[in-house]
Amino acid sequence: MRATFALVLLGLVAVSGAQAAEDRPVAEQYLISGDLAGGEKALKAILKNHPDDAQARFGLGTVEFVQAVENLVQGFHKYGLQSDLLGNAIPFARLPIPTNPRPEPITYGDLRRIFETFVADLTTAESTLAEVKDSSVKLPIRFGRVRMDFDGDGKATEGETLMAVYARLNAQVGRNGDNTRNDPEGSPVTFDYGDVAWMRGYCHLLMTFSEVYLAHDGERLFNHTAHLFFPRPKTPFPFLKFDPAALNRFRAAEISDLVAFIHLLRFPLKEPARMESALKHMETMIALSRESWKAYLAETDNDHEWIPNPKQDTVMPGGKVTDEMVKGWTSFLDEAEMILSGKMLVPFWRDADGMGVNLRKVFTDPREMDPILWIQGTAAAPYLEKGPVTKPETWARFMRIFRGEFIGFALWFN
Repeated sequence: MRATFALVLLGLVAVSGAQAAEDRPVAEQYLISGDLAGGEKALKAILKNHPDDAQARFGLGTVEFVQAVENLVQGFHKYGLQSDLLGNAIPFARLPIPTNPRPEPITYGDLRRIFETFVADLTTAESTLAEVKDSSVKLPIRFGRVRMDFDGDGKATEGETLMAVYARLNAQVGRNGDNTRNDPEGSPVTFDYGDVAWMRGYCHLLMTFSEVYLAHDGERLFNHTAHLFFPRPKTPFPFLKFDPAALNRFRAAEISDLVAFIHLLRFPLKEPARMESALKHMETMIALSRESWKAYLAETDNDHEWIPNPKQDTVMPGGKVTDEMVKGWTSFLDEAEMILSGKMLVPFWRDADGMGVNLRKVFTDPREMDPILWIQGTAAAPYLEKGPVTKPETWARFMRIFRGEFIGFALWFN
C-alpha cells in the first residue's frame, strides 16, 4: 500500500516542462499555489463555457484527486493521528501528517466519516476523469512545485508538498532516484490520454481499500486501542493513555495494549454491500488497465512519458518497459480477471484435498473478517471448492519477466 500511494501521488502531478510559463495549464497554477478549492472553481468555470476542453477536464479531475488526499491528511491531522508506532504498519497512517498540538477528540464515527469522505471525493474525481474523451489530451504539471495544505490552516507552505507525501510513502526515494531534487522546473513529465485511464484505475484501487474497511465494524478495536493512534479518543475507557517512548522502558501497560490490539483483530460485518462495491472497483480497475495500455501502445511520440510503451522512454528511474513486459502484464490481467470472476481459484496452503479459495465469494458472500483465522486457514472454509487453481509457476514467470520486481511494476502499471 505504501508504494501504491507513492506511485499514485508521483504520477498525478507529473508532466512536461517544455512549455513557456504563460502556456502552463490552469490546473498547474492552482496546484503549485496549493489553492485546490480555487482551482476547482476556476476549472469548473472554464468547462461551463468550454465543455469540450479536455485539458481543463483532465486538470479538474487531477485537482479533485489531490483534494481527496488533502482532505484525508487534514482529517487525520484534525484528530492528531500519531504514526510513530503502529502507524508504520498501517497504510494510511504513513501519510506525512503534521503534529497537532491541539487535537480534537475523536469517536469511532468520526474515523469512519474520514473514509466515507475519501470514497466520496475519489468518486467525484473518477467521474470527472471518465468524461475526458480527447485521445490527444496532455496535461503538464511539475511535481516538485505542487503544494497541499496538510494541517488545514488555509496555507500551503513550502514544507507542505506532494514531494513530502512521496518521500514519506516511498521507501525507495533517494535510493532508486528522486528526479525532483535540484530541479527548478519541478520534474517535468507528460500525462496523456493513457494516463487518464491509469489515474481512474488508481481511484478505484484506493476506493477498494476504503470500501473493505467500511464494510466491517472496527468499533471494538477502536474502543480498546484508539489511544495508540489518537491523543484524545472518546471511548468507554478514558483511563487508557499511551506514551510511545514508554515502549523503550517495556512498561506492562503499553505491552498489554499491543497484545490487545492483536487480540482484537476481528471485524464483524457491518455494511456487506460495500464488499460488492469493492469487487466492482477491482473489476473496473482491470478494465481501465487494459484501456490505458491500449492507448500507450498506440502512442508514437516520446514526450517525458509517465508510463512508456517499449519504444518510448520514461521519467521513472529503472523503468524501461519491454515487449515481454507488456505481454506479461496482459497475461497478469487475464489471470487476475479469472480469479476475480471465480473461474480460477486461489491456492489454499493447508491440505484440503486439492480445493482452492474462491476469492469472488469472499466479496459476494462476506463474513466476519478475522485476519488471524485467515492465516490459520479456518476462515477460508466457506470459500473452499474444487476447480482450476492459479499455479505458482504462473506467478514465478511474472516475477522473471519483471526482473524480480513484479509487485513494484504492478503498482506502477496499475
